Amino acid sequence: MAERSTAAVDVADTSGEEPLTAKAGKATDDGAKAEKVSGREQDAAGTDEERAEAIEAQPPELHSGHKLARRYRLEECVTRLDGFSSWRAVDEKLRRAVGVHILPADHPRGRPVLSAARSSALLGDPRFVQVLDAVEENDLVYVVHEWLPDATELTTVLANGPLEPHDAYQLVSQVSQAMAAAHREGLSHLRITPGSVLRTESGQYRIRGLAVMAALRGITCESPQRADTEAIGALLYAALTQRWPYENDAHGLTGLPKGVGLIAPDQVRAGVHRGLSELAMRALINDGATASRQEPPCTTPEELAKAVAAMPRIRPPETAFSTPPPYQRTGYQQGSYRQSSGAAQSSRATQPVPTPPPPLQSRTGRALKWSVSALLIAALGLGSWQLADALLKREKDQDAPANSQPAGGPKKHTGKALSVKGATEFSPLDGPFSEEDAHKVTDGSPRTAWVTGRFKGWPNFGNLPTRADGSGIILDLGSAKDISGIQVTMYRPGQTVEIRAAAPSAADPTTLGDFSQRISKSGEAGSKLDVKLDQSVKSRYVLVHITKLSSDGASDWFRGGISEIKIFS
Repeated sequence: MAERSTAAVDVADTSGEEPLTAKAGKATDDGAKAEKVSGREQDAAGTDEERAEAIEAQPPELHSGHKLARRYRLEECVTRLDGFSSWRAVDEKLRRAVGVHILPADHPRGRPVLSAARSSALLGDPRFVQVLDAVEENDLVYVVHEWLPDATELTTVLANGPLEPHDAYQLVSQVSQAMAAAHREGLSHLRITPGSVLRTESGQYRIRGLAVMAALRGITCESPQRADTEAIGALLYAALTQRWPYENDAHGLTGLPKGVGLIAPDQVRAGVHRGLSELAMRALINDGATASRQEPPCTTPEELAKAVAAMPRIRPPETAFSTPPPYQRTGYQQGSYRQSSGAAQSSRATQPVPTPPPPLQSRTGRALKWSVSALLIAALGLGSWQLADALLKREKDQDAPANSQPAGGPKKHTGKALSVKGATEFSPLDGPFSEEDAHKVTDGSPRTAWVTGRFKGWPNFGNLPTRADGSGIILDLGSAKDISGIQVTMYRPGQTVEIRAAAPSAADPTTLGDFSQRISKSGEAGSKLDVKLDQSVKSRYVLVHITKLSSDGASDWFRGGISEIKIFS
């Protein structure tokens, strides 16, 4: 169970049942009939015909040590349910732990799961547990995803008590923003629970099972945005009160008293942040809740994210430092070793302490004192001479033109950051990947990024003629300016990148030939690319040009992107 609490697998946790044990040979029921996220979705697992079909579509006998695609070695079965199973496995090629969902190819949910996994993988948002591979082969459908050993389920976090206001604020902010991004791409979750949200050691929240979890359980919904928004509101309610906002107990949390309805979190527990309490009620408004102030309900993750952003930011609690107790000398230090404290105090009261003689008053003492003084004066003079010599050498080194730049170490940008007026995607021979995300490279947040599409088999954009010139981002400075340095934060390391600039008189350059000034040579970049020019370049348009993508962790799949770009004068 300790392994399961940190894994990216949660397809069988239910709202009111005991957690499943991770035993490979035991069939379990996830209670899908009994649970609805908001009462509007239809759970296909609840139909007897489909359940019968799923049970008949049993996969081949799988066991620990079995390999998929000669790469993924199964280690431990976490869930076995209605014909599909979930495993902790090892990717022997990349030597890392992964999670795997396995279904028979003729399983009634096999095709929906495969489609949902591939759609989720295309999103590429780091706030979600990433799908690494989705394959149908040898009468099996299997989905490979990240396994996060350093993450903890929100269920486990809440078992220790409600969250502090700052942690609850971060939870609802990060989850609502992530789900808003997913819904913009047409993806929904429909199964957001404390078991599907993980908190990493750095305090970031990751969501697992986007689209895949609902497909595995056969859940559909007429209003997916409202369902996901209400689920996020339930998470915030539980984080503030350590209570589940419905009458039934769920996810290790006690439900509300029967018959009282949905009451605000600040009426359930004292000391709850009022702004967050009202926000939770606005997200749960779909069940008839009423916020204390007449504010409209949040019916989509986008609206909820905007409501969170409009709140005054909640600062983390300051670390409390306690004053150490006063230092107490022991009896041994006070000279009363092997004596009682009373005897020691009595002896100090009755026996006066003799006054020590003046130090170094004899002939030998005076000679020693003068000798030490002479040595100190000589050492001080020698040190002063060496310091002056070192300063003179440094001045000579600084005057020499060959040493004007320090050798080794990263170069620091001494100029000021230039204002960027606009950012567009560079895709001269084909349609853009994510033109609407191009502005994210200048929003000041490395957690947002412009990301390319995924290509199988070829890092040079699928070896497609329409992508022969690669892709990247064009930055518009508004007017021609002197550029002395550029700093680029890459979406992931291992991409081949070059930086170019257009001529100062160029207007709206779109082709690679329009960028005639080369700022940096083409080469493989790490997590950051830092360029400091010896001689400034004058231009209005700068191109960060990606010619080769890096592996995204899946077999033979490649993807790239840029998180942040800064230009210095």
